[in-house]
Amino acid sequence: MKLTKLSLAMASVIGAGFAADAMAMNLYVDTKTQQLFAEPGAGRVLLGAFEKVEDQAAQKAEIEKIKEDLALKNNAIKSLDEHVNDPSEGKLHINEKGIKFESKDGNFDMAINGRMQVDAQMNVKDANTTTGGSPTSTDQLADGSNIRRARLGVEGSFYKDYEYKFEYDFSRGNGTVTAGITDAYLNWKGFSNLGVKIGSFKEPFSLEEATSNRWITFIERNMAVNSFSDNPNAYKTGLGLTWSEARWTAAGALMTEPVGGGWAYSTSKNGTAACTNNVCTTTGIIGDGNNNRNSGSGDMGWEITGRVTGLPWFEDKNKFLHIGASGSERFMPNNLGGGVNNMSYTAAINSNVDRSNVLNTGTIANGSTLTRMGAESAFIYGPFSAQAEYLQTDISNSSDKANAQYVNGATLQGYYGYMSYFLTGESRAYKAKTGAWDRLKPNRNFDMKGGLGAWEIAAGYDYLNLNSKGINGGEASTAKFGVNWYPHSHFKVMANYIHVLDVQQSAALGFNNRGKAWDGGNLDMFEMRGQVDF
Repeated sequence: MKLTKLSLAMASVIGAGFAADAMAMNLYVDTKTQQLFAEPGAGRVLLGAFEKVEDQAAQKAEIEKIKEDLALKNNAIKSLDEHVNDPSEGKLHINEKGIKFESKDGNFDMAINGRMQVDAQMNVKDANTTTGGSPTSTDQLADGSNIRRARLGVEGSFYKDYEYKFEYDFSRGNGTVTAGITDAYLNWKGFSNLGVKIGSFKEPFSLEEATSNRWITFIERNMAVNSFSDNPNAYKTGLGLTWSEARWTAAGALMTEPVGGGWAYSTSKNGTAACTNNVCTTTGIIGDGNNNRNSGSGDMGWEITGRVTGLPWFEDKNKFLHIGASGSERFMPNNLGGGVNNMSYTAAINSNVDRSNVLNTGTIANGSTLTRMGAESAFIYGPFSAQAEYLQTDISNSSDKANAQYVNGATLQGYYGYMSYFLTGESRAYKAKTGAWDRLKPNRNFDMKGGLGAWEIAAGYDYLNLNSKGINGGEASTAKFGVNWYPHSHFKVMANYIHVLDVQQSAALGFNNRGKAWDGGNLDMFEMRGQVDF
């Protein structure tokens, strides 16, 4: 039983009283000899109870001194508690957001976070064979390893209603449209359901794109997602609005170009010496870490993008159905160099180290408006999950048919589907606020005492068609299989086997001679990834 400091003080005072009572004693007198005795006996008569008389004032002073000493010690303990548990200078701890610092009043917090993904690829079958039976070195996928992503960032909030995030990927950069800056935004959340975001952030498009690359099931995102969203850089600069409820979300954004980048423009028109097979020499708009346009490179393009998700059936967090839809309209500027608007779509065949563009539309000129649409679904039932998406891009051109390749009303499309199962009983983690997947936590972390971590197996199908109305980007489909091990919620080991079912490239693909070499390619790849994040 615990005693409070006040209880101890009261016990001391009461104890002093008991001590005084203990000093009282009975005295007896012998009737014959008149002697005093402390014990009864024959001929002895009780005189009464007697106690030693002391200075009452001194006794009270001593008790008061004890009380003062207890009060001083109590104040010292309280002061120490305030210093340790309610710090005037803030506190530092580690949570799901990384290494986090919080101020005493809760108005400021900041977390340092990062991730690293180390990939490896070995090609079991790496190319189609030429007439002589041996492919050239440039017509093969390469074995090897690399750092797929290496990111470091800070995120937090101030005055409780404002969130911020800045993240840099050291595996990107080089001053191109894939600048190393990913997130760099401020988000106002004055209302619990509403978010107003400004800066550089990921466009709200596609379930797999909305899911962090840390939580995706296969090592690489599926081809249509990469081609229509990730490769052109899903991180763009703009203004975004989000609204989230327990069972549905809505997000929209008005965005321009990525930080430090832009779309390519043509330096010559069709029919000149610089153009071959309806394709002109192109030069990219190279950024240097900002979007300062000069040298007549033209206005920025811009887009409006939105995504809605819902849970029409929800039994609990491990049993539900997710559906969603995305849409985007991108408007290309009409005053780029050479007077044309250019765009291209490319795709690697689920490869993670040699990311050769086996599918490649080349430059699509005069593509003044790009319309993207997507439909998504996911089903969770305990350790089992299934996910599928359909994505397409429609291209509408300007009326200037004299410039390069003219394509109007073309539709590029792709879809994928896969299933996964956790052998150790976990269920995929879902974040209702974003309508996307979240961090998985094993039922038991890996240890040397029988802890296995979480084990997941997966199988899927992936298809992309970049051929339509004069656009000859190629067509491919793959089957893939994966095994994922989560020894801890912040560690992940992945292994994928990719079998290319079909690759078709057009012989008219004059701008992409290497692309033609992949026609009918017989490709099989084994891939691995080691991932850590904090």
